[in-house]
Amino acid sequence: MRIFLAIAAVLGGLSVAGGAFASHALQSRLSERAIEVFQTGVRYQMYHAIALLVVGLLWAIAEPPTPWLTAAGWAFVVGIGLFSGSLYLISLAGLKVLGPVTPIGGLALLVGWGCLAIAALQWR
Repeated sequence: MRIFLAIAAVLGGLSVAGGAFASHALQSRLSERAIEVFQTGVRYQMYHAIALLVVGLLWAIAEPPTPWLTAAGWAFVVGIGLFSGSLYLISLAGLKVLGPVTPIGGLALLVGWGCLAIAALQWR
């Protein structure tokens, strides 16, 4: 699915921008702990943007693409949004009420990896 390749590219670029933003603009404005939380979000966003890129490439060459690849891609997208997004809001806005959202995002990321594993086992 080309959409996964496009989303991966956008999320990868945004993680580079987020890392630079944290290193330069946020250092004097946020606590060291808030910077660590933000950088964790950036790191996981980049890891999973790369995973999403792999899903998109596999989808392009699979004959036929399995529903497990599609599920993996969407699970990574949702997981990045919930996991990294909640960490960004917690660190930038102090919205600690979003703390329970982070593990839900982590679960979505794990689901993505599980779906990718199943797709690999079914590869023809």
